[in-house]
Amino acid sequence: MNDIEIHPFEPWLPKDARLLMLGTFPPAPKRWCMDWYYPNFQNDMWRIMGICFYDDRNHFVDLERKSYHLNELKSFLKRHHVAIFDTCMSIRRTTGTASDKDLEVISKADLDGMLRALPDCRGVVCAGQLATTIFTQHFNIRDAKKMKMGGYVEFQFENRTLRLYRMPSSSRAYPMATEKKAEYYQIMFDDLGI
Repeated sequence: MNDIEIHPFEPWLPKDARLLMLGTFPPAPKRWCMDWYYPNFQNDMWRIMGICFYDDRNHFVDLERKSYHLNELKSFLKRHHVAIFDTCMSIRRTTGTASDKDLEVISKADLDGMLRALPDCRGVVCAGQLATTIFTQHFNIRDAKKMKMGGYVEFQFENRTLRLYRMPSSSRAYPMATEKKAEYYQIMFDDLGI
């Protein structure tokens, strides 16, 4: 039986964040190029951010080390009011991959606690189908399946109206050019004034 893994990173929750980005769970450490979110060098999340904010897919990429500029990423996310965590606190990998279909959820993250810690948050984006399913089931969001790529549905949380956005996966396994993915993310950033 595979071991249970506990989430390795602290939640990144700047108090003035307007957007909460939620994945499912980090890949296995053997896939990391840095000890932080979206650590797989083959994942395009940080390239998408580079395109959206600097018109440069390699803005955050450390090509020499095949990694990312972590301190610059943290400074950037704080400055642009973006929080990051995942929907699962502990998982078991059934086959050793990071694919959603190969993850057994042992315990979920405190989604209510995260949103309470982010009083200025107006939008949430879930990366991946499992993260989206966990989030929409928790908040009883019934319209999520009708969302178009780049669109959103509104939901209520403690007298606040927030938006859940649907964005393309930043995984290279998702068959869409990085630049095209960035176009969808740009719509969300513009919508939230980020």
